[in-house]
Amino acid sequence: MYIYIGASKVVRKKDVLAIFDLDTSTVSTHTRAYLNNAQARGKLITLGYDLPKSFVIMRDKTVYLSPLNTSTIVQK
Repeated sequence: MYIYIGASKVVRKKDVLAIFDLDTSTVSTHTRAYLNNAQARGKLITLGYDLPKSFVIMRDKTVYLSPLNTSTIVQK
């Protein structure tokens, strides 16, 4: 099964580790540090040009910033 995560990007459901809401999860310094580390490693990918609302962590440690809400991603 596949999941649409925004901006014409579709990923395999079994490769998704977690889906987080960007507004509520980035309150934690640990989450911000994780996203900064992913960006430094070149593993942070922004989908589209809209303001990101969620992020998706993949098994290969790639992190996608998605313009979709977490509830929209999970329902698809």
